[in-house]
Amino acid sequence: MDFNAILQSGEYEFIRQNERLGDRIMLLGVGGSYAYGTSQEGSDIDFRGVTLQMPSDLIGLTEFEQYEDDRTDTVIYGFNKLVKLLLECNPNTCEMLGLEEEQYLIRSQLGQELIDNSRMFLSKRAIKSFGGYADSQLRRLQNAIARDTLPQSDREKHILKSVLSALEDFNRRYSGKKSGSIRIYIDKAENPELDTEIFVDADYRHFPLRDYNDLWGTMRTVVRDYDKIGKRNKKKDDNHLNKHAMHLIRLFMMAIDILEKEEIITYRTNDLPVLLAIRRGDYMLADGTFCPEFYEMLEEYERRLDEAAAKTGLPDNPDMGEVERFVERVNRYAVTGELE
Repeated sequence: MDFNAILQSGEYEFIRQNERLGDRIMLLGVGGSYAYGTSQEGSDIDFRGVTLQMPSDLIGLTEFEQYEDDRTDTVIYGFNKLVKLLLECNPNTCEMLGLEEEQYLIRSQLGQELIDNSRMFLSKRAIKSFGGYADSQLRRLQNAIARDTLPQSDREKHILKSVLSALEDFNRRYSGKKSGSIRIYIDKAENPELDTEIFVDADYRHFPLRDYNDLWGTMRTVVRDYDKIGKRNKKKDDNHLNKHAMHLIRLFMMAIDILEKEEIITYRTNDLPVLLAIRRGDYMLADGTFCPEFYEMLEEYERRLDEAAAKTGLPDNPDMGEVERFVERVNRYAVTGELE
């Protein structure tokens, strides 16, 4: 596919016209399945990139984190926002620095320096970040399978487990900020259509409204996903499950590369036979669950990740002095237009 020709089409005129984009873009490349090599006919085209901050962002009063165009599924991060995500080894942004040469559509001198210096952002934080994303994909698989195959009372237990997992993540992110407690448990249903039901006892004081909304929004999403039962389009949903399963294994592959090779490899040349087999449903059984071989593969990758985490030569945290020097170089250029 000619991505450069697509980029020149009228749909992407915003890239050329927006003052924050255009010739301020450091990097722009393909994302999603085309970036990994796992695209199929009809796969969405995603572009991901990073642009220089405006001088007013750095020495004035404006702020900018990212530009999103939903119509074309394009996301372009402000440089400072990207750096913060890279420091946490965020998988979605690490991917941008591990593409094949021909997958970059825009690459300035500073964009190339960002790629060349990608290792400065790698650390043992990748264990948690990639592991967290993989755990999220696994929960999606388990949730969808449970939603379709378990009786209501068992399904309610599964929902509870997912909600508690989300609550644990919330407590970790908001440690020290919250004042109060929440108890979530299963009891005899008040809803006549259910056998058992999840109940909540919550007691918070002086709790920030936006944080509260974040908490309940996360839980609402879990319950909403389960409540789609009975509305399932089997062919469409099986395709989604196979895609989640593929991304689960891919995340383990990328994490192991980072820990063992200290390298970001987005396009999975050597792994494509396995990944494409998962995506086309070779590991899915007729009842919508996955075969034992898939879970054996998953267990093996979990073992390999644990081993790589124990042996990696990566530091616990990035060298912030090195990162700060690079950030100052880029942002000085963003203001003055000059490179030292």
